Amino acid sequence: MVVERGRSSGAAAVGAVCAGLVLATLAATGCSGLGTVAAADPSEAEARAAVREAAGALARAGTSRVRTTVEMNSGGTRITIRGTGAFDYGRCTGRLRVVLPREATGEDERRPIVELVTPGALYMRNRGAGVPDGKWVRVDTAALPDGNLVTGGATDPVSAAELLRGARSVSFLGEERFRGETVLHYRGTVDLAAAARSADRRWREQLASAADGLSGRTVAFDAYVDERGRLRKVRHRFVFPPAAGAPGGTPGAPGSGHRGGEVSVVSTTVLHGFGTPVEVELPEPEDIYTGRVAVP
Repeated sequence: MVVERGRSSGAAAVGAVCAGLVLATLAATGCSGLGTVAAADPSEAEARAAVREAAGALARAGTSRVRTTVEMNSGGTRITIRGTGAFDYGRCTGRLRVVLPREATGEDERRPIVELVTPGALYMRNRGAGVPDGKWVRVDTAALPDGNLVTGGATDPVSAAELLRGARSVSFLGEERFRGETVLHYRGTVDLAAAARSADRRWREQLASAADGLSGRTVAFDAYVDERGRLRKVRHRFVFPPAAGAPGGTPGAPGSGHRGGEVSVVSTTVLHGFGTPVEVELPEPEDIYTGRVAVP
């Protein structure tokens, strides 16, 4: 169940936070495979259809638990950000608990960042960098250069699945075992512009931002779909340009002055525990910080 108690447009200055969580960590600076057990050979059209329909299958599934991993490699240094949570796919709403590594924060004690994902907005608590304790920061996801595909420290499962609506050049790699179940492994590329056009209307604007902000027009992926058509695991490989304007001009964010070539980010999203109860309670307007956010 999703409880929406309050909304706020925030302040323009809060836009600086959008790159501060994940993208700024690049300045400071895969997943294990599954055992193949069999291989069939559906046509490319059938493989492409199976991947594109995964988002609809998730909506029918209702809810699940989620694990996320974002791996960034910059200047030979790798930073991994992990998250856990749960999502309601019918409402496209969820909650994540994201932990930044010490390398990204410079602090020994890593306080988890709580994130609420909703269509068009990302809410973050424990954001730090000038935000008072207990206050939330609200970010317009359509204003982010990557459409919040990795800015929040995770690729939420709704965005991950909606991206696949733009799948093309898909190959079927065989059946594999995942968490005791048989899944079908597909590999291909996503046309970002096509994904934005085909996505659920609540996700189109932010995916259109990603199509404009990422390097190139395509994103490589590996997707694992179960026998009910539900997405169980997906890995995307994003590439960020070295000099495209990131909101707030956050130092080290892809495109905000970080030199040395394009930056690659590998994001993996795992879905499990389907049917788990999900409750997301949005903050009241008075609990949302509207002041200027310092850059880490």
